[in-house]
Amino acid sequence: MSKFHEIFIDIEAAILNQTYKSGDLLPSENVLTKKYNVSRETIRKALTLLLENGYIQKKQGKGSIVLDVKRFDFPISGLTSYKELQDSQKISSETILIENKVITIPKHIANFLKVSEDTTVHAVIRTRKVDEEVVILDKDYLLTSVIEHLPNEEAAHSLYHYIENKLGLKIGYARKEFTVEPVTYEDKHLMTLHDDHHIVVTRSDVHLEDTRLFQYTESRHRLDKFRFVDFARRRGPQTE
Repeated sequence: MSKFHEIFIDIEAAILNQTYKSGDLLPSENVLTKKYNVSRETIRKALTLLLENGYIQKKQGKGSIVLDVKRFDFPISGLTSYKELQDSQKISSETILIENKVITIPKHIANFLKVSEDTTVHAVIRTRKVDEEVVILDKDYLLTSVIEHLPNEEAAHSLYHYIENKLGLKIGYARKEFTVEPVTYEDKHLMTLHDDHHIVVTRSDVHLEDTRLFQYTESRHRLDKFRFVDFARRRGPQTE
């Protein structure tokens, strides 16, 4: 591993564990040069990596300012449960089960999924609390024709763990929609929104590997706590 990348990892760790907090200035290039016993060019490469990865912002006359990185990465193209993200990113949070009951599917969801309006679903409403604030509202609707029973303890823990490990079903793929929308009365009632007027909403229809539709999910995220990420590679123009 190159020296500048080692320095990047060391400073990244200091930012993530809040040795350097949001709004702090990093030590100057001269100080970092002496601390790591490297050239200024090596320090500049490390700082460039920090800049490109969203950890700092350079400001003329001030130096490198640490940005707020207390956000959690949600992959756009992946199909990952909140519990899996919580474990992989070491998010300290609490899931609160608000509701788990069988209902007739709401009309707007039936239209979204293009299913009959008399379809029955398990309606599962959960909130995610981080640092004593509710920053996510998750609303899941699972077709009872596929998921017959859904105990409260499983709904509170992980839907996907229950579906794959207890029911033996294999989750295949989802179609996702991302929007920014005004907050609703329900958002205000169940989430810690402060003065926010908008939230990020993701809607998905999720299918098993055998193509059967089994779930509609709507996840409502507070703007300041989450970022959605993906890896993109440019393809050159196609030639005949």
